Amino acid sequence: MTYLSIALRALLTLAFVAAGGAKLAGVDMMVATYDAIGLGQWFRYLTGIVEIAGAVLLWLPRRQVVGAGLLGATMVGAALAHLVVLGPSAVPAIVLGLLSAGVLYIHRAQIPAYLSRA
Repeated sequence: MTYLSIALRALLTLAFVAAGGAKLAGVDMMVATYDAIGLGQWFRYLTGIVEIAGAVLLWLPRRQVVGAGLLGATMVGAALAHLVVLGPSAVPAIVLGLLSAGVLYIHRAQIPAYLSRA
């Protein structure tokens, strides 16, 4: 499972650092996408920060479950945005969400430590 975890985290890191960086850099396509969503450009910045932070958390010891959960939740929002507002396809968001769920499953032993802190 160690190699599978590393492979999934590497794929997710590449995808989310690229996407988050594009959002923070103000790539025209990202600006237009967030204009279409209608929540303002502050939401683009927030999403970019969350994506990069989630990618970083995937590599910190005992934080993989937090990073995967954060990225998975972000992809639920992205899939809903595509289905309700943006169209045409939510498949990339769904695939990234499923990959995040895979990392969450692999590192599920970390979850009780977070639940006991509440």
